[in-house]
Amino acid sequence: MRTHFLTGAELTPAELGALLDRALELKQAPLASRALAGASVALIFEKPSTRTRLSFEVGVHELGGHPLIMRSDEMQLSRGEALRDTAWVLGRHVAAVGLRTGSEQTLEELAGHSPVPVINMLSPRHHPCQALADLLTLREACGSLAGLRVAYVGDGNNVARSLAVLGTLAGMHVAIASPPAYSLEDDLSLPEGARGLVTLHEDPYEAVRGARAVYTDVWVSMGDEEEAGARRQALASYRLDDALLDAAAEGAFAMHDLPAHAGEEISAEVLYGERQRIWEQAENRRHAQKALLELLLAREESPPAAAAQGR
Repeated sequence: MRTHFLTGAELTPAELGALLDRALELKQAPLASRALAGASVALIFEKPSTRTRLSFEVGVHELGGHPLIMRSDEMQLSRGEALRDTAWVLGRHVAAVGLRTGSEQTLEELAGHSPVPVINMLSPRHHPCQALADLLTLREACGSLAGLRVAYVGDGNNVARSLAVLGTLAGMHVAIASPPAYSLEDDLSLPEGARGLVTLHEDPYEAVRGARAVYTDVWVSMGDEEEAGARRQALASYRLDDALLDAAAEGAFAMHDLPAHAGEEISAEVLYGERQRIWEQAENRRHAQKALLELLLAREESPPAAAAQGR
């Protein structure tokens, strides 16, 4: 099994499929697993959170474990303690560490020294736990993911990148439409074993053609406030509304990772109407992350921390 979950590329197609199967089982029987009985999971937040904190905290509890919510400004990290030292100390107390951070370097350094699995709960370039929930939502609605076309319209951000990474691993066609200045990189690195396809578009109506689901995200993410005006102007024609859904496949539905700004990146009619699975998506974070924790912690019979440096 893979030790960490930082981008989603750590999984094989078979592991991803098994994870989604298990998530569906755990959704039907939320208290069926005691995989974390007697264990604790540290959840470190450098950035504000609603869904990530809620889904991880409740999920760890349902697995029989104890979630430790830790804010970086309340830790010795804020006073200059080395990440290596923090990682070694955490590894003596917890079974896994989740980190929500504004720095890829922080995430990679913590994982590089951690004797227990590190889970990316959001970083500037990746949001892989969200993508797991997205795939679970699509799996419930559409059945098999292989060959499924899903469109993403708007800012080519961490949510779009993770959807592309894990979507192609599941064999999906992920069509991403963005204005040129906010497009995902042309040379996007896909995981080994990826069987799907990523296509980049400027025209949102071209991207949604044949798509079973149309996904969007906020136009102004955390840290983008200084360029809010320019972003709103550039992304104005990428709003997810009934007209855009009508141009997708018959029965297509809307997706959004939340928080949403009704009337901006998504119309209120779509956000609160019947042509969406957005609130199902929000719930599915918990079930997918529980399956992920089981997968990461089941990789060896003996604790991986035992042979780690700093023990």
